[in-house]
Amino acid sequence: VQLVESGGGSVQAGGSLRLSCAATGHRYNCVAWFRQASGKERERVAAISTGGGVTYYADSVKFRFTISQDNAKNTVDLQLNSLNSDDSAMYYCAAGTSGVRDHCGQSAAWYAYWGRGTQVTVS
Repeated sequence: VQLVESGGGSVQAGGSLRLSCAATGHRYNCVAWFRQASGKERERVAAISTGGGVTYYADSVKFRFTISQDNAKNTVDLQLNSLNSDDSAMYYCAAGTSGVRDHCGQSAAWYAYWGRGTQVTVS
């Protein structure tokens, strides 16, 4: 499985960005977006089960971020709206396999595959 992120950049507070994760391979059934700011732990901001389309969001991004999948393009996108400085971080796409339908792990350790990340900076 290979994951490649794109779409990061610099934006003013209140602005929007759309991140995309292009995935190859099929040995996963859950894709998540994590972020890690300097000096902080990596946190899961959103996840989606690729089979049932069930979505998960961190409280800090709920109603501002939207995760979606495009099966035709084999991508999982993350729409980021109403951005603020706390959203500045490196954003990573991750994929994992769950034995429980529509379950996606919370911790980074649960995910076996990772992209290299894309930087989001909000000023």
